Amino acid sequence: MRILVIEDERKVAEFVARGLRDQRFAVDVVNDGQAGWEMASTCNYDLVILDLMLPGLNGLEILKRIRRRGSQVPVLVLTARAETAEKVANFEAGADDYLTKPFAFDELLVRVKALLRRGSPERASLVRIGDLEIDRQKQQARRAGKRIELTPKEYSLLEYLAAHAGRVISRTMIIEHVWDESFQGLTNIVDVYVRHLRSKVDDPHPIKLIRTVRGVGYSISDEGET
Repeated sequence: MRILVIEDERKVAEFVARGLRDQRFAVDVVNDGQAGWEMASTCNYDLVILDLMLPGLNGLEILKRIRRRGSQVPVLVLTARAETAEKVANFEAGADDYLTKPFAFDELLVRVKALLRRGSPERASLVRIGDLEIDRQKQQARRAGKRIELTPKEYSLLEYLAAHAGRVISRTMIIEHVWDESFQGLTNIVDVYVRHLRSKVDDPHPIKLIRTVRGVGYSISDEGET
């Protein structure tokens, strides 16, 4: 599952992103409204976590734009304001849920999972690449019908590659989406985890789905190599 966090308080954004990544979600983070709208309007997300008080473009306007373009992606609003009128205005604009700051991560996670169970019709919960099947709701993977035991980071990496099947994804892009900022610059960690992933996803099978593109990054495709 891929989540967009639009939050200008960097500590809050990092706290939310780190917790979600630990739960196997792929997370994009932006810190201003205009960049948030550009991400929300050009990429397909399973959920948007949206702060209201943003520089450049406020959260309410982003929410209205998301709904005007016909998107049904679930939106969880974060705000320091708890007035009833404020809540009503945001629900009427198309918010699916509302969380007042400060909040505990456990409460955020419960709300995120509830919204994802409700789901968005825009993205399938089941991704298939050849005989590889990824259940994005259960956060599980199977190949040729057999369950693949993955660590949280291995699953996040596999799901991120699968979400861009057929495209070459750079190591830097993988770091930004699967790991937090403490791994910035350590792109060799990606190579280590890809090796782990290959040992579980590809090594037991004659057709190899995960490919290395030298000097660029990695891709996954059902046009596998033997």
